[in-house]
Amino acid sequence: MLTRLATAAGLLALTTSLAVAQAPAATNPPANQASSDMKEFQIAKLAKVSLADALTKAESQGDKGRAIDADFEKADGKNPAHYSIKVVYPDGKLVEYGINADTGDVYKSENQPIERYFTRLKTADFQNAKTSLKDAIAIAERKAGGGKAYEAEVERDGNAVQYEISVALADRSQEVKVGPDGKVVGD
Repeated sequence: MLTRLATAAGLLALTTSLAVAQAPAATNPPANQASSDMKEFQIAKLAKVSLADALTKAESQGDKGRAIDADFEKADGKNPAHYSIKVVYPDGKLVEYGINADTGDVYKSENQPIERYFTRLKTADFQNAKTSLKDAIAIAERKAGGGKAYEAEVERDGNAVQYEISVALADRSQEVKVGPDGKVVGD
């Protein structure tokens, strides 16, 4: 009797293990299918495309453009979850690109009046910065302990630029400021 009980228990354990092994792994929904009641940083963490990759895609759309602002936007009735990235070019032209957060595709682009965006920054301020916005994002993600950046912007600090990056962590968002030299500000 004890042998039959042990055999039955062993078969039950084996059957359960096989069923669990064959069950599809739980995956997070793409950012475009996330619940609308989730916070922006929670949805940004689900995006298949990183902010750094979205910046690279936006900057590759023109000649020598440099990203200066990036915001993650939740999906709505007209737009997918996306990164809205502003790129300025040496000639002073400012273009806003919409990069789909799940596919990495540019789904829209729009010329912006540069005067409306810049009140104190000059194009040369960030063109001359040793650290790019993309580099500042990597620095901020490391500083935040491996979170995922979802928003970034360039600000003026005296005669130089400073980057402010929002990083999504497991349960909150953290702001990290990076100077034009690549050093975390306020450390």
